[in-house]
Amino acid sequence: MTRPIRIAVQLQPQHAEYAEIRDAAVRAEEMGVDIVFNWDHFFPLSGPSDGKHFECWTMLGSWAEVTERVEIGALVTCNSYRNPDLLADMARTVDHASGGRLILGIGAGWLEKDYREYGYEFGTRASRLADLEQALPRIEGRWRRLNPSPTRDIPILVGGGGERKTLRYTAEHADIWHGFGQPDVIRHKNAVLDRHCADIGRDPSTIERSCGASARKPDLGDRLVEAGATLITLGFGGDSGYEMSMVPEWLAWRDQRNAA
Repeated sequence: MTRPIRIAVQLQPQHAEYAEIRDAAVRAEEMGVDIVFNWDHFFPLSGPSDGKHFECWTMLGSWAEVTERVEIGALVTCNSYRNPDLLADMARTVDHASGGRLILGIGAGWLEKDYREYGYEFGTRASRLADLEQALPRIEGRWRRLNPSPTRDIPILVGGGGERKTLRYTAEHADIWHGFGQPDVIRHKNAVLDRHCADIGRDPSTIERSCGASARKPDLGDRLVEAGATLITLGFGGDSGYEMSMVPEWLAWRDQRNAA
């Protein structure tokens, strides 16, 4: 399977008024990005820890109404914060509200402050991964029972690089894998994911490979593609006013690569 290169932006919902975040989502779509992500945390991850911050899924419901073409989703939802069947229903609803543009990004969770402040049990890394393993088939099963059904097979994106468990869950359930690190790390993790796919008899090319890029110019893009990534995400925060002047150059690089 030959995949086109796609460019996403992650609008970090921190240090901004909601109107600024909504405007940034609309601007990103007008620029021509493929996907607009937020994240699923309750407090800023950088800058003042008590700064302005907004919740993930109510925001996605709003984005579904103010955008028309771009796909939307969380990079990524924390599995621990919502009952898996409820999360499946929330995703189905945003899928319908958006006309079939939702990506369900999900991970095991990691930020202890979110858990502690909102009254969730933090547990251990092993227990959070075990919960994710149980949640993924529950989500898929709930989608099959909902009335009405989702408008499409909602793509599942699993975020994380754990080689024994997270990448195995990805092989078993996901349409997209999102990893973190430099190209050599992404290349290695992709090879591990390919082996998990081989173990269960899945064609590894059916999983889109995704990663972030911090470079302002797309010089890094070719190296990421060589490492196996075809979905590249650029992050922007409210502390910079969602200043996305670098995005058009990345989009031009995308279009050039895809045309070739």
